[in-house]
Amino acid sequence: MTNTTAILTMASLFMVATPTTFANPAAAQGHDRRLANPLRVSEQLVELRLRQGETQKVLLVAPPGARAAIVMLPGGAGDVGLTGSADIRHSDNFVVRTRTMWARRGFTVLIPDTIGHANLRGIRSSPGYASVVNDLVKLAHRQVNGPVFLLGTSQGSIAAVNAAAHATAGTIAGVILTESVSVMGGSGETVFSASPELVRAPALIVANQDDQCNVAPPEAASQIARAMTMSRDVQVLIVTGGSNRSAKNCGSLTPHGYNGIEDQVIAKISRWMDAHGG
Repeated sequence: MTNTTAILTMASLFMVATPTTFANPAAAQGHDRRLANPLRVSEQLVELRLRQGETQKVLLVAPPGARAAIVMLPGGAGDVGLTGSADIRHSDNFVVRTRTMWARRGFTVLIPDTIGHANLRGIRSSPGYASVVNDLVKLAHRQVNGPVFLLGTSQGSIAAVNAAAHATAGTIAGVILTESVSVMGGSGETVFSASPELVRAPALIVANQDDQCNVAPPEAASQIARAMTMSRDVQVLIVTGGSNRSAKNCGSLTPHGYNGIEDQVIAKISRWMDAHGG
């Protein structure tokens, strides 16, 4: 099988514990008209009891009448620091800080934390972590009567590819990779370590021409697309811009994390999801 690449310019879970609802003041600041009442966007902290007796925290951000769900996979070490209150200790990552923006567009968002604040570097391409993410997909399907997408950013793109490669047919409507780690670095894994050739779902690969992160060069986007030989629907979305407020080029508040251009990137990704059932 071969794929057609288009260039666009613009843990097994046994039980879900009682969710904890906490305030979301950011939702009150929305101006997106896709939802009639953006004030009703809610955030819940859901605890998932794993097979080994461990518990994984998941942030669930839900608008009324969500049309689809997105399992968001953060970059870096993967530890976002969820607590039992509104406190999120590591909130700068692209998929974390934009969660309410996605919800205002009608998407339920699920953001997993790591178990015991563990470091996910080096294990995102493992079979065990593919199982964890695919069970998060099952949780997402219980939240919405609609399609479920995977979205990974930076190191999180490795997890998204891995889960998509091992997903049961029909469980995900598509996979979105943003500023993917494609050059080997300190984590010892890249998206190519996660069997992209086994991904059958539609895929969108987003690359910022102004990204200066040494392990996520924008020119590698087409190479990632070509590696997805089992998918007949692979697209590359090229964006530009963003400002740098981080000390490192791979930091969240840089072009690598779409700092300052979040709205336009989210709008373009949303249109792709709309075209794929979202």
